[in-house]
Amino acid sequence: MDHWSKSWFLPLFFLIHFSFGSRFSKAADTLYPGQSLSGNQTIVSQGGIFELGFFTPGNISKNFYIGIWYKQIPVRAVVWIANRDHPISETGASELKISEDGNLVLTQSKIQVWSSNVTTTTSSSTVAVLLDTGNLVLRNSSNSSAALWQSFDHPTDTWLPNQKLGLNRITGKNQLVTSWRNLEDPSTGLFSEGIDPKGTDQYFLWRNGTEYWTTGLWNGKIFANIPDMSSGNYLSYVHVSNERENYFTYTFRDTSTISRLVMDVTGQAKILKWIESSQKWLWVCLLPSDPCSVPSLCGAFGSCSLETVPFCSCLEGFKPQSSTDWNLSDWSGGCVRRTPLQCFNSSVNTEKDVFLTISDVHLPTNSQNLEVGTAEECESACLKSCFCTAYSYSSTCLIWNGDLYDLKKLSNGPSNRDSGVLYLRLAASDLPSKHGQTVHRSIMIIIGAVAGSAFCLLAAVALIWKFQSRHPIGLSEEIKGSLVLFRYKNLVKATNNFSEKLGAGSFGTVYKGTLCDSTLVAVKRLGRTGQGEKQFRAEVSTIGQVRHVNLVGLRGFCFEGSERLLVYDYMPNGSLGSQLFQKKSKILDWTTRFQIALGTARGLAYLHGHCRDCIIHCDIKPENILLDSEFSPKVADFGMAKLIGREFSRVLTTMRGTLGYLAPEWISGLAITPKADVYSYGMMLLEIISGRRNAEVSEDGDISFFPLWAASKVKEDKILSLLDYRLEGKANVDELRRACRVAVWCIQGEESHRPTMSLVVQILEGVSEVNMPPIPKQLYSLVENQEDMLSSTATFGGQT
Repeated sequence: MDHWSKSWFLPLFFLIHFSFGSRFSKAADTLYPGQSLSGNQTIVSQGGIFELGFFTPGNISKNFYIGIWYKQIPVRAVVWIANRDHPISETGASELKISEDGNLVLTQSKIQVWSSNVTTTTSSSTVAVLLDTGNLVLRNSSNSSAALWQSFDHPTDTWLPNQKLGLNRITGKNQLVTSWRNLEDPSTGLFSEGIDPKGTDQYFLWRNGTEYWTTGLWNGKIFANIPDMSSGNYLSYVHVSNERENYFTYTFRDTSTISRLVMDVTGQAKILKWIESSQKWLWVCLLPSDPCSVPSLCGAFGSCSLETVPFCSCLEGFKPQSSTDWNLSDWSGGCVRRTPLQCFNSSVNTEKDVFLTISDVHLPTNSQNLEVGTAEECESACLKSCFCTAYSYSSTCLIWNGDLYDLKKLSNGPSNRDSGVLYLRLAASDLPSKHGQTVHRSIMIIIGAVAGSAFCLLAAVALIWKFQSRHPIGLSEEIKGSLVLFRYKNLVKATNNFSEKLGAGSFGTVYKGTLCDSTLVAVKRLGRTGQGEKQFRAEVSTIGQVRHVNLVGLRGFCFEGSERLLVYDYMPNGSLGSQLFQKKSKILDWTTRFQIALGTARGLAYLHGHCRDCIIHCDIKPENILLDSEFSPKVADFGMAKLIGREFSRVLTTMRGTLGYLAPEWISGLAITPKADVYSYGMMLLEIISGRRNAEVSEDGDISFFPLWAASKVKEDKILSLLDYRLEGKANVDELRRACRVAVWCIQGEESHRPTMSLVVQILEGVSEVNMPPIPKQLYSLVENQEDMLSSTATFGGQT
């Protein structure tokens, strides 16, 4: 290289080195002057815990934000956002950098969108560092101990462990965590949490600045309204109060726990921890526990219920004002009428307005008291005013003018409270079951649909059988959807001639198999009886139409000659029964048991409330709960399942199920509802907690009936005595208490006293409180006849 070449090459080399090499070779957790983040570039904290960069929330939003999230968690959980109220439209022309005045700034097309907005005199040596605590710190590189600015002082919706949340008594600034607007819009929402601005040692929750809940005062150890969370197994608080500031920090007692507190769009402060085995966030605590206590949560003419998901729904005759917002859990816009009232409708032929009776509700706020003598006079007074939207009469007349807020649907179970009756004013055309014809018409339509579906199913199976005999079908050919029609000879080969048995029942035997693509399956070979034929059709038609993470997956079936086989996903950890009761099995820890109980409840809640038809399983027991490689539960064995239409609440059927798990209504011959599954689940939940069968015979021949003893211990609040002794008391006491109480509520003799499975899920998750249950009276009569029960090995419906 000649002298001239060297004269320009060396300066160019150093220019490239310092411009690009310095940008990417320095610490990965630090943003230096002259560097910037754009596009997909990020910085990661030193321990790899948190990551900072551009992101877009959800699946619908096209906006971009600068945020911090957990690096190693697959489900992105954003804990801080710089520009939450100032989104950008694209990242290619946007940069996060240190500006000339030493601030951290976000620009789009060189126009400033957001700034840390601090006064510094050290622009050339200012750096931004992302710490393993999740705190983004702006500081002088020569003095790392002094923070010029930090994200912990400007929280969005999340309060992280070791992060201060409190009041600066010098400036009067109160730090708040404030909810997102909805699930895909992180802009400032309606709900906030912060310490009392007047200086007392308690936190408040606000809706648009109006307080609706408090933790209660701190006494040095606990908050008055959340003693279990403060003094139990979860959180440890540190309180600092002096002339300059008043704040708390918290940590989980288990320092390995990944946790956060989020001010949610539901108006609840949620304390969550990450469960690695299930790859999910678990709600540890919800404040307040009842989301329906959050004021105006569902907006105008919305109703809140703990037994539905989501909690909010529109009243009959109303629809969401914004379906988009409603689907993103922003219910604040409320609901609007489908049809205007007659008062406001100029049509000559419009029928008079009518009233819909809504029972078992907590009446909405802002009522007006009228002095009238009868219910008829109360109704007439409401009809005379175009602005009257509802009335209620119980010795006194209450009317509501304008929008209705805070209407709450009450249940008859463990969360029972005083209820009232509301008469909602509707346009005549919006009143359901008009002239008594709608119900009858619906029944006839459903009967016709069920009959038609049964005929179509039989016709389809017959056509498939006929087609198969003429045209051999390969192992992986799909038949109208995701179910696969398997050839018998291929299943013989897959199971090595049915050599490895996994289990057996009266309807058939289950074998382990391996498909040609090395996929492991469980093949259920049904008995060659009329009852087996009936069960085959029931199981294919039932489980073939449902998909849920806590329901066993049906891959396909075989219908060839006299052979009837069902092919399921293989569950490597077998059944819950084998894990709980076989001596050689590994002892399940409490966390695993609780997740199994919760997952099973979610699966049953889906069957009861979220399928096209309500599906009653009819045979819930540990042997019918299968466990995958991560011990995630899958409800299995739908051979006895019963489908009922949404318009029907009960179904008459022959007795079926397994003794020890049968609800009293089975034995008495009454029509059953999904509450029969609730009873069976409660019995099984007691077994999950205790690791013992409901009824046992000792070596001396003495018989013990565990549920009665368990119910008495729950009544005495001696819940640790119910816990499997092999766990040596190692359990989350709050979870254990919820599980024990809800189990005893589930096994109440009166089905109306049992919770729904949706409510069971909410209780286990901590969404809904659960009161102390009474001892079920029917257990005493069961104890008197337990010898007869245990001496019989027969089960109804043929299941053992």
